[in-house]
Amino acid sequence: QVQLVESGGGLVQPGGSLRLSCAASGRVPNFYVMGWFRQVPGKQRELVALITSADTTNYATSVKGRFTISRDNAKNTGYLQMNGLKPEDTAVYYCNLRTDSSYWGQGTQVTVSS
Repeated sequence: QVQLVESGGGLVQPGGSLRLSCAASGRVPNFYVMGWFRQVPGKQRELVALITSADTTNYATSVKGRFTISRDNAKNTGYLQMNGLKPEDTAVYYCNLRTDSSYWGQGTQVTVSS
């Protein structure tokens, strides 16, 4: 089993920045894809960004150029640097680790408001 714990969410003004972290523990595999998703009430969870073990990245069109995903394999930790935040980025952000199985964190709230 793998456990994921997100941190770093909060309230920020439009144009501000936040850095989310996702710490993995337990039986963390050597090779996995880590992704960040977000969800607002009444809508489906959507992919924000993902990064492979080879550091290949993929971003949702809405966050390209503003968000950066990264990972520190030695620490089994992933990050999502969010710059230029907009009110429409408000959501609960979830970390996901995927190999043969898929694991989710508990989510962290990000609120962008003045």
